[in-house]
Amino acid sequence: MMVHAIEEINKSGALGNITLGYHIVDSCADVTTALRNTLPFMKMNGHKQQLTPPVMVVIGDYYSEISVAVTRQLNLEKIPEISYGSTSGLLSDKTRFPSFLRTVPEDDHQAHAIIDILKDHNWNWVGIVATDGEYGRYAVERLQHHAAHYDICFAYIKFLPEFLVDNNLEDSISETVKSITENGNVSVIVSFAKPIHMTYIFDKVLRHHRGRNKVWIASDNWSQSVNCLNTTRWNLKDVGTIFGLTLKSGNTSKFEQFLRNHTESFDLYKNNSFLSDFLNGNEDSVNGLHTSFDSKINQLISMIYPYAVFSIELAVKAVAETIKDLCINQECDITTLQPEKFRDALKKANFYLEGRKYSFNKNGDVDTGYDIILWRYNSPTTVDMNYEVGHYDIERDSMTFINSEINSLHHQTKKVSSRCSTCYPGEWKVRKAGEPVCCYECKKCPANHYSSVKDAPLCSACENTTHYSVEGSENCTEKRTDFLEWDDNYHIVLLAFAALGVLLTLVVGIIFLAHWKTPVVRSSVGSISILLLLSLLSTFGSVVLFGGEPKNWQCQARQVVFGLSFTLSVSCILVKSFKIILAFEFNPVTQDILAKLYKPYLIIPLCMAGQVLICTVWLVYKPPNREEDYKSFVKVVLLKCDENLFPAFGAMLAYIGLLALICFILAFKGRKLPQCYNDAKFITFSMLIYLIAWIIFGPVYVNVTGKYNSAIEMAVILISAYSILFCLFFTKCYIILFKREENTETVFRNNVRNFSMGKDRDLDKNWPSGIQNLTLSMESVSSPEPLHLVTERRESMNSIEKPFYKSPHSDTQPTLLQVKEQ
Repeated sequence: MMVHAIEEINKSGALGNITLGYHIVDSCADVTTALRNTLPFMKMNGHKQQLTPPVMVVIGDYYSEISVAVTRQLNLEKIPEISYGSTSGLLSDKTRFPSFLRTVPEDDHQAHAIIDILKDHNWNWVGIVATDGEYGRYAVERLQHHAAHYDICFAYIKFLPEFLVDNNLEDSISETVKSITENGNVSVIVSFAKPIHMTYIFDKVLRHHRGRNKVWIASDNWSQSVNCLNTTRWNLKDVGTIFGLTLKSGNTSKFEQFLRNHTESFDLYKNNSFLSDFLNGNEDSVNGLHTSFDSKINQLISMIYPYAVFSIELAVKAVAETIKDLCINQECDITTLQPEKFRDALKKANFYLEGRKYSFNKNGDVDTGYDIILWRYNSPTTVDMNYEVGHYDIERDSMTFINSEINSLHHQTKKVSSRCSTCYPGEWKVRKAGEPVCCYECKKCPANHYSSVKDAPLCSACENTTHYSVEGSENCTEKRTDFLEWDDNYHIVLLAFAALGVLLTLVVGIIFLAHWKTPVVRSSVGSISILLLLSLLSTFGSVVLFGGEPKNWQCQARQVVFGLSFTLSVSCILVKSFKIILAFEFNPVTQDILAKLYKPYLIIPLCMAGQVLICTVWLVYKPPNREEDYKSFVKVVLLKCDENLFPAFGAMLAYIGLLALICFILAFKGRKLPQCYNDAKFITFSMLIYLIAWIIFGPVYVNVTGKYNSAIEMAVILISAYSILFCLFFTKCYIILFKREENTETVFRNNVRNFSMGKDRDLDKNWPSGIQNLTLSMESVSSPEPLHLVTERRESMNSIEKPFYKSPHSDTQPTLLQVKEQ
């Protein structure tokens, strides 16, 4: 390859009358041999003293260990060395190796590229095999440096002796094979070994079934070596997958054509002793068989390393451009040119290959980049080791895969797992004390947290206002919006009862209006009863506001409408209770006091005013509003009305409760009134039902959460309204419709007279001193007191007695005294 590159320069005439010569020696991959063979290149070579060295520049060696020793020796006379394969980062130190240059990048870039491959495949638990020399040690150190940034760990690192004659080589190979076979969860191995080392390793490791089907990432040291795998014994499927990095490759077609142009009569190759010996040999050195000239040419072509063709040609181009700069573009005496001057000019030279410009950087390197290759079969027996699937650009620090080949690579590598621990979606990793960062425990994500990727360092929190997750979730689920919907069965039942209540209230109202002048209606204080029915109608209607999707106006209206409606109902009942007590109070003093206090159309507005004040303060200061409750339930966003100012809500109910309690006390006091005045009994019963229902409602409402919280209040409202409707009106409707004989003035007179006579006897017994109820006493018949004064004293009863005693033929209405006289 070097001969071809030099001959191409000489043929081109680019150097004018200057011809490049060459002296090629073999290092035999041994430092001692290399140093011995390098001596002829120097002035002080042990034979004679020369004014200038026999050579201006040395191209080689491939191995870093040899280059380290050789460049130190050459540097004694400032002779530059250009390597086409020594990639150790130690050689970038220009203080220690000022005369060393290379047309390849240093291994730090290769280590970085390998880490990118591991990251791309999510491999973080790998093994390393390397030679115990400058190249291997430095490559492993840089690989560990970059791996630490990405939590990539190494299960084992095995160093093999650099020299094949080392007595420990076999033991080291066996120990390496043991580590590979025993670490079952390590499926990926990075190797910086030499080709001969890999031959020994493959030969032993493939004997174990646990050593097969691995992924081998080959460094540039052996990634294109045809001798690593003994294809007569093993095939590529036994190994698994081999892909790795090779130095930047070039176009090998010119060199292949150079070899094909050789014939047995061609003299050019005879100037190359290596090539001459190979082509003129009669037998295959390996198999001992006769090989034709054409077969030998084809064998040479099959052994071409594309990266070597590129790197060696680039080194020769650099030398030619330096000579051109020194001796073509300016005058120079080639016989007195010193290596130091040539070295300095070489570091500054710009040279071109395949249309691209190259130069040495400050470390004496050429950052050409890497090709990513994948081993595959060309034929059932031939392995292709030059199949490119991607590239690594050093300047951009990026790896790109060839689109047409990426499927082929991923088909072999994406399913391979090489991890110490693996946490699946829904889990997060927890470090184990004393273990590498790649080995960890896996814990399930807590509720309302999730992880959607493998090996998540932390679980992400769900947006708890709209989403939720159960323990161990790999994603968040959107919360369901919930409220008391119109088509809910319980809601339908409650609305049906509310509608029935409205209908019954209207029917009762119609019945009362149709029988307005009957004693039953008149005794119920007709106008107050109609107002009470209207308030019940509003109460039943307010139930509708407690269902459906809550809105701010609805939240504010529902409690206010119910509070005012039911306050009006209880106020009307309070007036009725007050009037009953007033009508049958036989203590004149108490009766006079009650008569002065009894102002029905003033009592009702005053009672209402208190509730209006409470509701107004509530609405102005902190009105109820719609609330999205996402805390009470894990999977549901509950839409509800927040009362906001709970004391105001409590005050509203307490105010109604106070009025109901007063009604209950007054009605309880009049529970023994005449049968026709049985309102007191039913008022007592209805208020008792109301108080019990709302006392139970309090703790239930506070402790129950969910959409049926509103349904509880709806049910209590319906119970309260129905208790009034049934107790105060249904009994009267029953008499009006089915007991018409009892809905007469005669019956009412008899009931009142019987009650009055029994009361009069009780008063006579209780008051022996002669203090009597003048309106009911039998002795009042002979009393000289005018009848109209007695009538005025009983004026407070007229509104109750008028419907009982009004004669159809007279506008005057007798008092209870006159009933007795009759």
